Amino acid sequence: MPTLALPDCRNARDLAGTPLPGGRAVEPGALLRSDNHDRLTPEGVAAVRALGVARIVDLRHRWEAEAFPSPFRGDPVYRNVPMEGEDTDLAAVDDGRVLLDRFPAETAAAFGAVAKAPPGPVLVHCHAGRDRTGTLIALLLAVAGADAAAIADDYALTPGAERGAMIGLLDHLDRRYGGARAYLAGAGVSAAQLDAAVLRLGG
Repeated sequence: MPTLALPDCRNARDLAGTPLPGGRAVEPGALLRSDNHDRLTPEGVAAVRALGVARIVDLRHRWEAEAFPSPFRGDPVYRNVPMEGEDTDLAAVDDGRVLLDRFPAETAAAFGAVAKAPPGPVLVHCHAGRDRTGTLIALLLAVAGADAAAIADDYALTPGAERGAMIGLLDHLDRRYGGARAYLAGAGVSAAQLDAAVLRLGG
């Protein structure tokens, strides 16, 4: 996956080129991921803006967003959409399966924030850009038809991320819920939003 040159971000990349069914691939600039933006210098902020992002989806707790504010807070492109309950210990959600099982409504809201974003690049991040971001990116890619190997390959590019953990998460989705699309539908994501996410990625 192409690395994004964002000064002071340590884990930023474009999902462009992720294989999809029928010989397709995720379009360049359609879906971007990174770690937290609170360390961004003015040069880093300018680099994000130069990407032409239509939406920044911040998956952190509201208290995290207050304690380590995004330089884009207050900007029309920015949305803070926590992917777990506010009283949740961060250590409890290191496993994406816990996020999926305990927080379907929050996961649905995060997915919807991407699906309903205006036309243009969407940048998803949490703190390190690993667990919460990795789980949402996996759902988006799986709904678009990417296979488990491709999703796990992307996840493993994040420092500290284990490829096998993502394979386990996707297997959990299949066995317990019947796949990503069925999980999200059960969590409250509409068919229109699911289809919009597919089209956004290049479906």
